[in-house]
Amino acid sequence: MAYDEELAGRVRSTIGGEDGLEEKRMFGGLAFLVDGHMAVGVSGQGGLMVRVDPAAGEALVDGVGVVPMEMRGRAMTGWLRVTAEAVASDEALAEWARRGVAHARTLPPKD
Repeated sequence: MAYDEELAGRVRSTIGGEDGLEEKRMFGGLAFLVDGHMAVGVSGQGGLMVRVDPAAGEALVDGVGVVPMEMRGRAMTGWLRVTAEAVASDEALAEWARRGVAHARTLPPKD
């Protein structure tokens, strides 16, 4: 399944002006990187992949629209999968996209 181009455009509209932002096709979707670190991605499986502070990630999970991200059956600490329905409003999308950008900014820049 290809990633949702409309959702990617909405993410781009929300965080497109961020310093150090780069778009890159990854994992069957489109990743938005900040200073070389993936912050948020539009998943080929639908919805978003969002990078968050690992210590805060569990508190953000609601079990319906936000679940821990798994890759090849393995939980990915500090990553959440957010359904398209959970980011249907521009406000919700902006909150998640900015959360990912804010966490990526806490990481040292990659060369």
